[in-house]
Parts: sequence; structure tokens; C-alpha cells
Amino acid sequence: MNYNQVIDLLYNSLPVFQNIGPGAYKPGLDTSHRLDDMAGNPHRRYPTIHIAGTNGKGSTAHTLAAILQSAGYKTGLYTSPHIYDFRERIRVNGEKIAEEAVVDFVERWVKASKERPELSPSFFELTSTMAFEYFARCNVDVAVIETGLGGRLDSTNIISPVLSVITNISLDHTSLLGDTTEEIAREKAGIIKPGVPVVIGEWDDTTGKVFSETAERVGAPIHFSKHVDGTVEDDCNLYPSTPYGPVRGELRGGCQLLNASTVFTAVEVLRGRFDIPDSAVREGMADVTGLTHLFGRWSRIADAPLTICDTGHNQGGWELLVKEVSRISLSPKQLVIGFVADKDLSHIFDLIDDIKDDVELWFSTPSCPRGLKASALAEQAASRGIHGTIVDDVNEAVRMARTKAGEKGFVLVAGSNFLIADLNKI
Repeated sequence: MNYNQVIDLLYNSLPVFQNIGPGAYKPGLDTSHRLDDMAGNPHRRYPTIHIAGTNGKGSTAHTLAAILQSAGYKTGLYTSPHIYDFRERIRVNGEKIAEEAVVDFVERWVKASKERPELSPSFFELTSTMAFEYFARCNVDVAVIETGLGGRLDSTNIISPVLSVITNISLDHTSLLGDTTEEIAREKAGIIKPGVPVVIGEWDDTTGKVFSETAERVGAPIHFSKHVDGTVEDDCNLYPSTPYGPVRGELRGGCQLLNASTVFTAVEVLRGRFDIPDSAVREGMADVTGLTHLFGRWSRIADAPLTICDTGHNQGGWELLVKEVSRISLSPKQLVIGFVADKDLSHIFDLIDDIKDDVELWFSTPSCPRGLKASALAEQAASRGIHGTIVDDVNEAVRMARTKAGEKGFVLVAGSNFLIADLNKI
């Protein structure tokens, strides 16, 4: 098989969340353990850092990877979903997994599964094993592993990390994880391991109690992140007084102020095992996208007008996005949005309602099997008193929005990862 044939097999022969939604979610770790055994338990050959949370886990994972790289460690990074290319999910020192490595792994799995029918994984179960094995073959010094969905029953939860991180909890994937933040917190808390320190990024009385009780029950040292003052500037976040000296954060926005506190606390704990000088923290924070190629978190894609894209697709993400839009002084403001069909948008509409008089809205359709039609999105919005223009193709919507914004305006493209993946370079 060649690379394109392998990718076609992965997407069309296995249950894939982006295609069928919750139907692709396979709770339980039995298949993951069987795949891990097939591959020779590769994750045991290097230390891992495990990251869960509703929002911020991708930014946190990339930032920690950037800091570890800056400290001289060969660093694996496993995240999801990808934006443009499947290989974005699996990186070593920022470089995507080689096409040949993807082909080799899948061909070996196909051969093994013919002899062992019990090796019938979901897409995420198989690709997690692929990542673990690739990192072992590359002899990484450490790997940063992001959960896919939840924590307790997530395919990645077979690892034995040196540090667990839970960024925050908000309502998302409620049909799978629970209808309350307490229920979701219990699922995320499933990554807390006996004797392994855990860092909690954001919490309230309810979720904090869940994490504290879980950590106490399994004997895990718990560290609640320490607030670090910072300011959101036009092109960066500034943290003038941190344990690592003044830090310039390349990742900008109010949400990154919260993520930075989580990262700084995690580094403090990791220093018990890794040699991470202050300079590595400053260098990693200042060049996350250059070192890891992160994209889609308040990413600037064009100027005049300033055009930003963000993969905010749940309540917690939109709480932060709305704050950012309100903070922007540029005018007029344009908002291009699109979501998948199985997403509960009620909370997001509540938040957009707060800024609807300050933005012109555009509805688009993500080009994936689960994409919610722009007309259906507009109909849902109209029932809440929110109106805009229907333009199915996101690139056409962005072109029209940028024209309306003029050189001194602002355009935000936000919603499903699949909407952002449809964007062409401007």
C-alpha cells in the first residue's frame, strides 16, 4: 500500500469520530492493551506526560513540548484532531511522522489482524498505538500525550506517565462524558495515577473536590496551578514576573493566560525529573508554533484586515472567544462560524448573543460528513434572535467578510476543526 491508500483505509475501514461522531467512541481499554502488546508495549520505553481537559489541552501540550525541546530533549508529541494532514497528530521535535512510517505500521497491523480478529480498533485506538511505537523507534527522551476524549476510558490511558495534567472542565461531549461538570471531571480524573503528580489548571469548588478526592484515593501528589499575572498585547502575551523571569508568550489571548499558569506549574513539577533551565521556558513560550507547528488557536492568518482563526467549538472555548472579540478595538468586526451537526449549540448561541450587535455574522458548512449545513445553523441561530448571511463555502464567506471589514476591521473564523481545515491560505 502507498500512503494515500493507507489513509483511505484508516478513514473508511475504521470507526472515525470525525465521520460518525459518538458512534466511533469505544469506551474501555481492552483493545488498546491488545494493540499495545502487539507493538511490544512501546510507551514503556520513554517517560510520558499525559494531558486531559475540555479546553486548552492542545495549547498546553504544544507549549510543554516546545519547552522540553528548548531544554534539549528529543520530544514526541501526540495530539488530535489534525487540521490538514493526518501526520500532524504525531510529531518528534515538531516534525511530522514520515509517510513511510505510517504505511509500515498499518501494513503490520493489517497482517496481524488477519490472524487475530480481536485486534479490531477504532481509528483513535490504532493511531494512539502508532504514535507510541513511532516515539519508541525515534528514541525520544520524553513524549507529551494528549487525550482524545475524556480520560478514564480514553485510548491513551494505558500509559504510565511521570506527570498528569488536567487543564479545565466545561460542558462538551455530554452524551458520552456526562451532563454536569462533576460527571465530566470524574471522567477526566481517570488519568490520575497512583504516586504520579497531577497538575490542575482551572477548577471550581465542584471539580476541585473531584480532583482532590481522586488524588487522595490513589495517592497522587496534587498541584493546583499558581496564578501568574500577564497581559494580552497586540501580538503576544506578556508575563512580566514568573519563576522563570519575564516571559513573552507567542500564544496570545485571554485563554492563554490561563494555559500559561498551568504550564508554569507543570514545569515546576517536571524539574524534579528533567533539567529545564529558565531560558528553555522563555524560549519555548516565545516560539511554540515554530517549534511544534501548532495552528488553530487564535492563529493570525492575514492582516489588513486582521483575520484570526480558532478551533473554538464548545462552551468553554466560546466563553474565551467572546471575551477576545469584545477586547478587539478594530472595527467593523466580522464573525464566520460553522459546526458539526451533533453539537449542542445552545450555550454557544447564548454567548454569541452577547456580541451580536457588535459583529456581522456569516454561517458556513464544514466539509465533513458531520458538517452542519449553513442553512440549518442559520435557522437555529434565528430561533435565538441571531441573524447573519449564509455562505456555505468558508473561503467565500471569509473573502466577503474581509471585504466588509475593510483594511481597518477584524475577521474571526471560528468553530469546528473541520471548518478551519477548509481554509485556504489568504
